[in-house]
Amino acid sequence: MEVNSIFWIGFNVFVLLMLVVDLAVFNRKAHVVSVKEALIWSGIWITLALIFNSLIYYWFGENKAIEFLTGYLIEKSLSVDNIFVFVIIFGYFQVAPQYQHKILFWGILGALVMRVIFIFAGVALIEKFHWTIYIFGIFLICTAYKMFTKKGQNIEPDKNPVIKFFKKIMPVTDQVEGNKFFIKKNGKTYASPLFLVLIIVETTDIIFAVDSIPAILAITQDEFIVYTSNVFAILGLRSLYFALAHIVTRFVYLSYGLAIVLAFVGFKMVLSDFIHIPTFISLLVIALTISGSVILSFNKTKNNHL
Repeated sequence: MEVNSIFWIGFNVFVLLMLVVDLAVFNRKAHVVSVKEALIWSGIWITLALIFNSLIYYWFGENKAIEFLTGYLIEKSLSVDNIFVFVIIFGYFQVAPQYQHKILFWGILGALVMRVIFIFAGVALIEKFHWTIYIFGIFLICTAYKMFTKKGQNIEPDKNPVIKFFKKIMPVTDQVEGNKFFIKKNGKTYASPLFLVLIIVETTDIIFAVDSIPAILAITQDEFIVYTSNVFAILGLRSLYFALAHIVTRFVYLSYGLAIVLAFVGFKMVLSDFIHIPTFISLLVIALTISGSVILSFNKTKNNHL
């Protein structure tokens, strides 16, 4: 699909405006994000994504609209796995609730940059070396197997090579001082523990991107569709975190649902030259699998939250 540069420019201007409004207007001061506020923002981001999906339908037709919706659903579902990790990271470092939004804001801004690199690199690889689609597919199948067999998430910051390297080049204070990432003491600049948390959030997202980008490339290699669906899913991640953080432990079967989705799209990639699976079938499989795993999870844990 050939996309005029005006679409790229317009979409990125919209994203920048939303980020400015978020940081400079609604979250200018550090505060605890309530569940109500988070749900409202989650609703806003989902509504904006659906409106954009309608525009995709109007501009480029039904097939591209289904591709966008399928890609958005995949990224949105996989982002819940990010939330599990964010809960663990913030708990490990005992990050106060009022500072979590700032970390997630800058973390997601960095994630947007990294996703752009991953998307264009992935599409370029598939276009130039078609056989890499099989590598991506096998990788997703292996990832699905690991998700089926994993026993839990462990965060060990001291073993993170990026953290080790950073501590060698810049001193880090022991205590958090407000919501600052860097602190001046006796004419010397120190990094705050909050900045270490930001680094871990960024490196964690890179790991998740390695799974999620190949998953959406199984649906479409259209750069504009992949990019926009990713961006909408990521922009809604912060509000989704604050909306679900207190009940995230109830999603006991979600990882299995995500594993099934990754296995499905992995096999779709591996068999793409032999079997054509229509995009609307992929959308149906993904929607039923994720919704089914959520329903089963809440049914399983309902007696624990009465």
